[in-house]
Order: sequence, then C-alpha cells, then structure tokens
Amino acid sequence: MKTPPIQPDKNIHRFWDKYLKLLEKKDFKPGTERWYVHHAEQYIKAHSDLRLAHHTADNVVQYLTHLGQNTSITNWQYRQAVYAIQILFILIKSPWIDEIDWSHWLQGGSLLPQHSTLVREQMSTDVDLTVSKQTIDQKRASLEVVKQRYDTVLKDFLTEVRRRAYSIRTEQAYREWIVRFLAFYEEESLDTFNHQHISRYLEHLAINRNVAASTQNQAFNALLFFFREVLKRPFDELTDFARAKRPKQLPVVLTRNEIEKLLAQLSGTQWLMTSLLYGTGMRLMECIRLRVMDIDFDYQQITIRDGKGQKDRVVPLPQKITGLLTTQLEKRKVIHQKDLAIDFGGVYLPHALARKYPNAAKEWKWQYVFASTRLSVDPRSGVIRRHHAHENTLQKSVKLAADSAHICKKVNCRSMRHSFATHLLESGYDIRTVQELLGHSDVSTTMIYTHVLNRGGKGVVSPLDQL
Repeated sequence: MKTPPIQPDKNIHRFWDKYLKLLEKKDFKPGTERWYVHHAEQYIKAHSDLRLAHHTADNVVQYLTHLGQNTSITNWQYRQAVYAIQILFILIKSPWIDEIDWSHWLQGGSLLPQHSTLVREQMSTDVDLTVSKQTIDQKRASLEVVKQRYDTVLKDFLTEVRRRAYSIRTEQAYREWIVRFLAFYEEESLDTFNHQHISRYLEHLAINRNVAASTQNQAFNALLFFFREVLKRPFDELTDFARAKRPKQLPVVLTRNEIEKLLAQLSGTQWLMTSLLYGTGMRLMECIRLRVMDIDFDYQQITIRDGKGQKDRVVPLPQKITGLLTTQLEKRKVIHQKDLAIDFGGVYLPHALARKYPNAAKEWKWQYVFASTRLSVDPRSGVIRRHHAHENTLQKSVKLAADSAHICKKVNCRSMRHSFATHLLESGYDIRTVQELLGHSDVSTTMIYTHVLNRGGKGVVSPLDQL
C-alpha cells in the first residue's frame, strides 16, 4: 500500500493569504508581493525554534541589526525587509509592535563600527512633496554652503548655548534658524546685520511662509540669542514687524468613557505610558524622561524633575498601575544589567553631574524608566548610551488608538493632561491644588479647564431648552 502524499498545511496557506491581503490594503506596488513574503519567510527561518506568538521587540531589533551588517543588501532591499517584518507582526497583532521605532529602521541599515547594536543616525528633513527634487537639492546645497561659510560663528554659537546648559533640542532648533537667516541674506556681510534684518526676516516668515505664531516666536528667540550672545550686538525688543496670529484654542478634553475606550485600544508599554499621562497630568516629555529614582512606591508619588521653567513638582502615583510599573522596572533592570555586561549602561546626566559624579551615569537609580530599544551615540559628547524612548512612538500609538476607538476629537498626548485637570475639577478639587499638580506658574492658566465642568458653553443654558 502506497503512502499518501503529504499535503501542504492549509493553515500555512491561509496565513500567507491573509498576509497578501494585508499587503494589498497597504497599497504596495503590484508585483512586489513575493519579495515581501520572501523577507518575512527569511525572518521566520532565522527563528525556527521560536513560535511567532512568542517573539518580542528584541528579536526584531536584533534581526534588523544583523541584516544591516550585510554589505551586499541595498537600502531599498533593507527597507523592503523592514516593511515585510512590520506587516508580519501587524497581522498577528503583537502587543509590543508600537514599541519599535519603525521609522528609524526604515531610514537606513548601515552600521556604525563602534558597536553591533548601533545603526547610523540619518538626518531626515520634512519637505513639501509638491516641490521638485531639484529645488529641494538646491536648497539643501545652499544651506550647506552657508554652514561652511559661517563655520566659525556657528562654533561660537555652540559654545554660548552649551555654556548656558540649553537642551539639545533648543540648540538644534536655534542653529537651524540661524542658518536659514544667514541663507536668506546670502549676499550680505555679517558686519552689516542689524535689528532691521531680523524684522524683515520675521515678516517674511509670517507673510510669505505663513508660519504659525509659535514658529515665528521660536525664530525670533533664536535670532535674539544669536545677536546678543554670539555677535554681542544687543538691541531693544523688536516690535516693528508683522506678527503671525496666535489662535486662541480651547483644550481638547476627553470624557471618562472616552478615556476608557482609548486605553482599551492600547497595550503593553504604550498603555502604561498613556495611563501615566492621564493619571498624573504630566507632560509628554516629562513621562518620556522619567527616571527610576523619581518613582516612590512607599509614598505613592512621582517627582517630576526639571519640568517646564526648570521647576520640580510632585504628582500622585495611581495605584491602578503600581503592579505594571513594577514589572516595567524589572524588565528595564534586566536590560540595564545586559548593557553593563558589555561595558555600556551609562545614561545622560543633566548639567555638570557627570563630572561631579563620574560613576553615577551607570547607577540604576539614574536610568530612564522607558528606555530606547537600541543604544545610540550622544550627538554632543559622542558617548554611546541607551537614551530614553522616542516620543513619536507614543504619539502615533495614541492617535491610532483614538481612531480605532472612533473618538471624533483631535486626540493627542496633550489631551491626557487636559483631561486629568478637567476631571479633577469636576471631582471637586480646589483649582490651586490642580495648579500645583500641573506646574502652572499662574492660576489664570489653570482657569481654562473650567470651561467644560458639565455646564455646557460658559455655563449658559440655551434658550431653546427653556421653551
């Protein structure tokens, strides 16, 4: 009697059919499907001893890191492999998928020689897609020429800004505005610049570029710093230029029911971080930069250090997340110990603490609670560290969760803070208490949350309801 031929597993066929249908929904170029399947299969074969359901973000990061070391793979092939693996775990609904910074891996696969887990940082520039590639290249080339021409004065700027311990984001933003300003007056000498040049440039931003008021203000502050601290040319405050209009917007507040729906769409670290934003009222970057020593389980409180205006404050630690936060710290400690084993494990320390306490950077209490999945190079010092998680991951997760929960409001991470304040006032807490929890300098800033205290628009009863 002949043995019947082995039939291919129907479940495997169904799985790849679903994978291909998901690719179609993502609008991938027709004819490329087989290559995405190939990359996904290569990933699965590389982990033949581990079921897909048991994979973690670390498995994906390690695989992509190793793949990037292959010198024969091109950039477009590498991006294709990243997309293929991302679709694979979207299909099986892995709870940790949002913990991976997919945009980072899609931007390049070349490795730095210092360490096997480092991927070269690539600068990405947001560009107007309606502008031709030739025009974009010309603008970039022009900015590079300006940077080379004013290399000395830009180095003086870095000295001044770092001497005042400005954050690296402020440093980068200010530097870009200064370069754009110098490029705007490309034909003029630095010696001829005065306050009128600033006024004309700020008017150009408001009238021709139609920038937001906050953008114009940031450019103004950057140029003011440049003239006063770098060029040593102080002048009175500028008032003779067209101001971009600052819209008066009310905060977006979610109801308690909407908060529950939103959190139901999240899981893992993203759920924990979003719950912290709502449960404590902290700002996005305050949550991202949270360190181990800032959490006090005995007193059920969290200390927010160096918040807006360089002020510290204390907020309550929600009991509902105590268990998950403890688990998060246990996982984080394992990662820290692995980093220490390979002679890393350091973390950025503010101000001059790194010089005062040379060993503090590797201490457990200074580590970030929500750390990046990869090591990275500090752009200032060149030291390899594990920095905090990137805020974009949480921002995207909250937006997607709001869409999935069918919440018809402009929801973002800031909405969690707005909802925290409003719900406390609804519960009868004093506005001064809410002011301290939010870290507002003036109670008038906190007063904006009184607009939705279950009273409708400004507490007015519509005349229609009185008929």
